[in-house]
Amino acid sequence: MPHFIIDCSEGILKQKSPEYIMQVVYDTAKSTKLFVPEEIKVRINPFQYYNTGNKDEGFIHIFANIMEGRNTNQKANLSRQIIKELKTIFPDVLVISMNIRDFEKATYCNKAMV
Repeated sequence: MPHFIIDCSEGILKQKSPEYIMQVVYDTAKSTKLFVPEEIKVRINPFQYYNTGNKDEGFIHIFANIMEGRNTNQKANLSRQIIKELKTIFPDVLVISMNIRDFEKATYCNKAMV
């Protein structure tokens, strides 16, 4: 925990490698000190087909799924920091966004817990 899932247009990966993009997100999440570094997971899903308001524009959107317990300011700072870094490396991409969802501790389960 946490999981950062990066959805992006396929063209984004022609500008920077998937490994580089994922490392930027990982490093930025780690720098907030909200997470145990070994537990940060990052994945990327490039889309060949998409519609962004009937415009032919690239996009990046990150879905962050984190365990409950961080306050609104911490989560807002996490979003701002990641978007700031991506904006720096993708200055021509008009749509760069992120949202954060909390996992409930009471309902979360993984293989090690069973």
